Amino acid sequence: MSRRRSTDPSDQAPPPGSGSLAPAPVDNTAAVARAPAEQARHRLLLAALRLFSEQGFAKTSTREIARAADANVAAIRYYFGDKAGLYRAVYVEPLGRPRDDIPRYHPAHFSLRESLHGYFESFLEPMKQDALVQQCVRLHMREMLEPTGMWAQELEQGIKPAHAALIDVLRRHLALRQVDNELHRLAFAITALALQMFVCRDVIAAIRPQLIAGPAAVDASVRRLADYALALIEAESQRRLPPSPRPARKHA
Repeated sequence: MSRRRSTDPSDQAPPPGSGSLAPAPVDNTAAVARAPAEQARHRLLLAALRLFSEQGFAKTSTREIARAADANVAAIRYYFGDKAGLYRAVYVEPLGRPRDDIPRYHPAHFSLRESLHGYFESFLEPMKQDALVQQCVRLHMREMLEPTGMWAQELEQGIKPAHAALIDVLRRHLALRQVDNELHRLAFAITALALQMFVCRDVIAAIRPQLIAGPAAVDASVRRLADYALALIEAESQRRLPPSPRPARKHA
């Protein structure tokens, strides 16, 4: 799944009462009648994102979320199953899972620049929705400090597969037979280029807000980060070259 996602998470609505993230069956005959219900789910999701990111899972009640969304508690049960189902949807839907973006940079026929551009584009795309991203980053940071199990699940099912895919791209383009610690170090350095834009967003906004001011600025960052990553990869390629033979000493 691309991170070029709709600003309306109701496009991914689960079956009523399931708490699942699976899409609901499409009923084209009720499209007009369904629109208000989708709007209600969207309001619940946004209200929950704000409250969970500010207060955490344990300190946020379903009644508080329903009140903030101008809905009733029964609507939470209908769309998400329970509070935990709502939290899962809030944690996953706005940004998606890193593994879902693998097709944007992993195809074997991509050039190295195409792979890097796809990697950074998928990573930074959510920054075009500024307020939403701030709340999502806050929620993810809170989850690491006050774990509910979602961070461990994301690490295993999302981050590790995405990292493995990036490693494979680097191994392929560096023509390496085996993966070693230095290749992992390179992959983490490349990821850090994009990650710091999320984690240090407030710092960037205070020092040079033009760098994140709108979609065009985000697209420019994608291109620049691809340039920087290419430089890192070239440096690693040069580091791996066998040492040049020393010139023979001339005897007097």
